[in-house]
Amino acid sequence: MTAPSRARRSDTTREAILRAARERFAADGYDRATIRAIAADAGIDPAMVMRYYGNKEKLFAAAAEFDLHLPDARQLPRENLGEALVRHFLHRWEVDDSLAALLRAAVTNNAAAERMRQIFATQVTPAVAAGCPDPAQAGRRAGLIATQILGLALCRYVVQLPPVVAMTPDELAAQVGPTLDRYLTGAD
Repeated sequence: MTAPSRARRSDTTREAILRAARERFAADGYDRATIRAIAADAGIDPAMVMRYYGNKEKLFAAAAEFDLHLPDARQLPRENLGEALVRHFLHRWEVDDSLAALLRAAVTNNAAAERMRQIFATQVTPAVAAGCPDPAQAGRRAGLIATQILGLALCRYVVQLPPVVAMTPDELAAQVGPTLDRYLTGAD
């Protein structure tokens, strides 16, 4: 067997494990998902999961790699920036169940909470810095934005509060957007 075909098979196995892990973590949450169940979903031996990822926390960290695809705040109209961000986050939560799994896990698991912090530090804070009047305040402002976005996601996708679930993305953007605008561009 040639090295390229072995490498290709290895990549295929890794992708199967990650796909199964994302689905299992989304369905069961971090605590209830098991390496054995993930391996069964991927159609491989559990030892292969351990070989590629070492342990459940490392597998979760690999499966929890997310690009939020944040829009460039400098390209959006200042007067609708908060609404645009709310719509964007709602879309991301609705197309990627694994984000809800990460949120559920972050409440009780330190590794998941750290992954959530990394995502916000590396993706949200720089985006906020580009859109706020004082980039030195970006971390603080991003933290406040996170309170709204994560709270909204928790209520809509995890707890599923009926009034929040019943609202359309446009309604939510109109209600939450002005708060994000204040956090983004308001006087500190």
